[in-house]
Amino acid sequence: MNAAGDYRVAPVDYATDARLVHQVRDVVFVQEQQVPRDLERDAMDPLSYHVLARDASGTPIGTARLTPAHRIGRMAVLAAWRGRGVGDALLAALLDEARQRQWPDVSLHAQVSAEAFYARHGFMPEGERFLEAGIEHQAMRRVVAGAARITRRAEAVAITTAVIAQARRGLVVYSRALDPGLWDAPTVVEGLRRLATRQTGAHVQLLLQDAATPQRALAPLIALGQRLPSVFSFREVQDPVDLPYTAAFVANDDHGYYFRPLGHRFDGEAGLAHAGRARQLREEFSQIWERSRPVSEYRALGL
Repeated sequence: MNAAGDYRVAPVDYATDARLVHQVRDVVFVQEQQVPRDLERDAMDPLSYHVLARDASGTPIGTARLTPAHRIGRMAVLAAWRGRGVGDALLAALLDEARQRQWPDVSLHAQVSAEAFYARHGFMPEGERFLEAGIEHQAMRRVVAGAARITRRAEAVAITTAVIAQARRGLVVYSRALDPGLWDAPTVVEGLRRLATRQTGAHVQLLLQDAATPQRALAPLIALGQRLPSVFSFREVQDPVDLPYTAAFVANDDHGYYFRPLGHRFDGEAGLAHAGRARQLREEFSQIWERSRPVSEYRALGL
């Protein structure tokens, strides 16, 4: 059962429980989305690992599968249960299974409307969008074992969104000037707003080498920090020993990080299951933070 005790997720044997799986998929895909039933069901079903979410009475409310091709798919949750963490729990169960099988990565075809949901779980977009069963999709991939290599802005935005979403309460950000294209991306700003408002005691520390440039550019994080001053703290590097530092990073208080050796580029490495690396970055951040000055000018209302 989940924390509220209103549903549980468990694996099911497709050979004996196919009816329960399709009880959900038929409603979501065939009835709601008008996907032809002969397209919705395929030869991968009997070969795949399936998970099923059931409510407290045992009624199926959600399902998803993991295919032998390392692909997550057929993620479906009944309308009445959406927004209650069922999709998160289904996805977590499949990622746990992939980890148990020691798969290096998993992929999926996300409906564009669900792309942000998968980004919050560390999936990064690959290639251009395409039509599948008449619905626009985006191919996405998540590294399960090892660090992910980040090279493009879309990947950078996705992994930053995931690191923020994974944070329990704390997040540290080291940036030259709030990197346009990354820290002003709508999904990133929204992720920070959600962290700040959903978690009691949330604290986001942002350490900059250049505080003036984002202020002149009306960076959205400054405005967010003004609305939530108890959560967001800004400091600027001032010790000469720290000024030559070229890297940029974000790390949470769980297992997530994204590190860029050259802070003006998106190229770097990231992971959501690397507690040691995230802790190392937080410790490095803390040392520089103590030597830096509070950016008091950001507190003024009206940029």
